[in-house]
Amino acid sequence: MTRYFTQDHEWIEIEGDLGTVGITDYAQGQLGDITFVDPAEVGASVAKGDAVSVVDSVKAASDVYTPVSGIIADVNAALADEPELVNTDAEVGGWLFRITLSDPSELAALMDDAAYKAYIETL
Repeated sequence: MTRYFTQDHEWIEIEGDLGTVGITDYAQGQLGDITFVDPAEVGASVAKGDAVSVVDSVKAASDVYTPVSGIIADVNAALADEPELVNTDAEVGGWLFRITLSDPSELAALMDDAAYKAYIETL
């Protein structure tokens, strides 16, 4: 699986034509403890950059943007009862939604792990 990152601190892990999306550990750290997740709408057709989900934390509510265009295929149902999974495992078990990619070429505009690490060092 290949993982990419956005400048808005979302990650997407690609397996075939399906991407799993969440927020990065960096984003979670900036937001503080996540207390609620408003999930994406399964079946919705979305364009790259659309706000599709919201995470509420002790500091603020923050939109989560889709890194690619496609159709929302699934949401992490565990977050309804345990939004704190994002606090403890943002980049694995705290994933937010899965998306079926409609234009895989959009991945070329995203950062790989090394580029993302270099990017957050500039913030």
